[in-house]
Amino acid sequence: MGRHSKQRRRRSLRPVVLSSVLAVGVVGAIAAAGVFSVHLRDLQQRTSADTVAAIGSAPVTGATPSASPSPSASPSPSASAGAAEPPGTVAVTQSNDPTAGLRQVPPFAPPDVKLGVTGNAPLNTESVRIGALFTGDVGPGNHFCTASVIDSPGRNLILTAAHCVSGGGVTFVPGYRDGQAPFGSWQVTKVYTADGWQNGNDPDEDFAVLSVAPNNGVKIEDLVGGNPLGINAAWTAQARLYGSPDAAEKPILCTNVTSRQDTYQRRIDCPSFPNGTSGGPFIDSATGEVIGVIGGYQQGGDTDDTSYSAYFDHTVADLVARAS
Repeated sequence: MGRHSKQRRRRSLRPVVLSSVLAVGVVGAIAAAGVFSVHLRDLQQRTSADTVAAIGSAPVTGATPSASPSPSASPSPSASAGAAEPPGTVAVTQSNDPTAGLRQVPPFAPPDVKLGVTGNAPLNTESVRIGALFTGDVGPGNHFCTASVIDSPGRNLILTAAHCVSGGGVTFVPGYRDGQAPFGSWQVTKVYTADGWQNGNDPDEDFAVLSVAPNNGVKIEDLVGGNPLGINAAWTAQARLYGSPDAAEKPILCTNVTSRQDTYQRRIDCPSFPNGTSGGPFIDSATGEVIGVIGGYQQGGDTDDTSYSAYFDHTVADLVARAS
């Protein structure tokens, strides 16, 4: 098993404009070929160095629920549902019956789990910031990668792997599970990738920051909150790893200690992270910061039991600054 050892410093960022018609066509062709994937065994032919940095806003077809409270409601990660609401909860519209009112998402509590064991992610205020990416109808079998909401000045950014995004018409569904979109679907409007990825799919820069449009006037971070970005974090850190497998309808979670795989590559041993989990965040258990996304070496790993991430340094921070 070879390693990629970086021989050059990371370069400046350069968004590239791509027309929405071409972008949608690229994604449609890729999706039809069934090549959206997570790991090296499904390595797809990506677009050239001029791959997408600004994509179209083709609407998702099919009925999807509203992502926000009514316009008169104050946008907040903890929309009020009455005095009895526990502190830190998030009000969510039920996707199967919007008239049924709101249900409560429990506040996040650090899971009491055995390290290196993968299971379904509990529903809480952290897990609803993680979701699935779609290029068509929001529903079972149509998602292809994972992304998460990050804290940003514009309150409109999500984070994923660069190899996940190579065309237009992409939507993000935070908190997706059981075929439902309790927070609605959010249109991706622009993609920011680093120069090394644009000019040669450098695995050391396999991360992407995506802007999403407001939904009914509400910004995504105002609804579900956002995880802070962790820059230059220690290689050895206990982290929670999330993913949305494309063959499953619940997000998965594993906690373990990360290590250094290579000069710019972080590693974590978590079993059963299959296709669809690329872009899933590494969340530092001590700080709550996102310190990686599944990607990088072997586009995240050529087995389901070990995942990788490009190291988060100033390059990721620069992407967020450009996108904000």
